[in-house]
Amino acid sequence: MKVLLASPRGFCAGVNMAVDALELALQTLPVPIYVYHEIVHNKHVVHYFRNQGVVFVDSLDEVPCGSTLLFSAHGVSPEIRQLARDRQLRAIDATCPLVTKVHLEAIKYAEQGYTILLIGHEGHDEVIGTMGEAPEAIVLVETPEEVDQLEVADESKVAYLTQTTLSVDDANRIIRRLRDRFPKIVSPPKDDICYATQNRQEAVSVLAREANLTLVLGSQNSSNSQRLAELSLECGVAAHLIDGPQDIDTAWFDEVETVLVTAGASAPEVVVDAVLDFLREEFDAMVEPRSLREENVSFALPRELRAKPRVSG
Repeated sequence: MKVLLASPRGFCAGVNMAVDALELALQTLPVPIYVYHEIVHNKHVVHYFRNQGVVFVDSLDEVPCGSTLLFSAHGVSPEIRQLARDRQLRAIDATCPLVTKVHLEAIKYAEQGYTILLIGHEGHDEVIGTMGEAPEAIVLVETPEEVDQLEVADESKVAYLTQTTLSVDDANRIIRRLRDRFPKIVSPPKDDICYATQNRQEAVSVLAREANLTLVLGSQNSSNSQRLAELSLECGVAAHLIDGPQDIDTAWFDEVETVLVTAGASAPEVVVDAVLDFLREEFDAMVEPRSLREENVSFALPRELRAKPRVSG
């Protein structure tokens, strides 16, 4: 059996920054360190940090006053930031800069009196944080069909933004419908769907056509990982979203000659290696790396952690 190993795959710059920030916080600050929601949507990463003394919370009421709190890569609303200040928490902001960019655009459009149509998935941490910047001005749009039902105060003052982890094709379908419905709609000068999301989706769209099966490494609550599996299915190639080799059913590989392996932006490379080892052992798989483009993006650590001395002892 042949395995096509897609690149780019796995951790993006935003996830690398958030994970590095939490690692550094553990090295330089007393535990426990609290994180609002999961640092990234991946079971392996969350389990690793729990074992290091990190406590993941869904409410700031769970964080003792004066403690250290890290905001995850997906960002938070102004209300959460204020609650952190009220509880005198030492906040570390590990929000991905590309998510912060969307927040700033939401604030700008709201101040200019626009109705903002946010393309995204209800309940996703990133969407909750973005909508919190201007809740009175933002309307969530999840499907092209919803566009026809939208009612806005002034059709000449409409803007759209997108959740960074969406399927590029899905977002473009909604955008086309929005442009038809609101000819004067405006958008930021640069696409909000992040480079890493686009690159990983492009790799699947190109390489899945050479495979009989796609394995996507990522957790079920990872939006961008879900999109990768869906893209393979749209190419007519069966796909499974898995956390690691323990999720693999060998029956999937009956009559399969070529497997595409990729990973969502929050999946660590260690789980990719584990799956490749499994495929080598079970099917004598030959791994062929396939790279579509290089990624050289990196983001600075949160300012609260720069030049931090390490905790002694």
